[in-house]
Amino acid sequence: MTVVDRPAVRLWTKPPPLPPRPPRRSLLHRESVAGYLLLTPWLTGLAAITVAPVLYSLALSFTDYNVITGELTWIGLANYERMFTADPRYWRSVQVTVMFVAVSVPLKLFIAMAVAALLNGRRRGAGTLRALVYLPSLLGVSVALAITWRTMFDTGGAVNQVLGVFGVPDRSWATEPDTALFTLILLAAWQFGGPMVIYLAAMRQIPADYAESARIDGASRWRILRSVTLPTLSPVILLTVVMETIAAFQGFTAAFVFGDGGGGPEDATLTYTLYLYLRGFAGLEMGYASAMAWAFLVAVGALTALIFWTSRWWVHYPGGRP
Repeated sequence: MTVVDRPAVRLWTKPPPLPPRPPRRSLLHRESVAGYLLLTPWLTGLAAITVAPVLYSLALSFTDYNVITGELTWIGLANYERMFTADPRYWRSVQVTVMFVAVSVPLKLFIAMAVAALLNGRRRGAGTLRALVYLPSLLGVSVALAITWRTMFDTGGAVNQVLGVFGVPDRSWATEPDTALFTLILLAAWQFGGPMVIYLAAMRQIPADYAESARIDGASRWRILRSVTLPTLSPVILLTVVMETIAAFQGFTAAFVFGDGGGGPEDATLTYTLYLYLRGFAGLEMGYASAMAWAFLVAVGALTALIFWTSRWWVHYPGGRP
């Protein structure tokens, strides 16, 4: 019997090739181009209104620029050398600004926290009371408000009339060198409505179980505030500290009104931004003012970075640090 050789049966066959797909990279590229095209108006505004003037001010800080004639003379680091070594009013403005920020920001945040704790709860008329407390912050630090505040603390003003009941002699708190900055600090602290609303909203988000558990364990109200409420609010406190610190460094309007545009009396209200204005727009020393602005930017940026760096020891996030 003849044996016939048969071809082996193939158990696996090669699948047909898939249709070609468009490369993923080109798809992502088209999406990126479309995104940048949609952002073109914003990017144009950022470049023309923010980036270009900032870089131009950096260049001006190394020049002696005459605003009237337009003459531009390169002087290198002379503006910075003069600022740090030969301008006593510059260091006076730094001293006034640091004192103003160091006192007004903690005072403002403390009042905001205390008022938020008092308003936290469900009681009759709570919404109306919160709105009334927040109302002064809607005014902002405007020229009209600064003039009103100065009149209240001036001779014969409302503050002196109230203090006169307790035997305090009448004086002009807003125009005397030893008390003028104090009135500015009170005006800044009076604008506590913004951080108060933030604290109040954060307190409403704290689970009631936290305080209830601590109360069952015998914790007092002060201990609950110190060990439960404040650690839970620490991320919000960090936010308000950074925001209010930067805003306090930029304070200008009230100092301009209280000091009659010159930082008086005896430079008691000469804040940094006011002195920058006096050098740049009153004294027409735009190069020197630009150098002051860049020193200000670096100092505030360094202080902000320091606040964030120290937050690792006092800010507590749910589930650990992000």
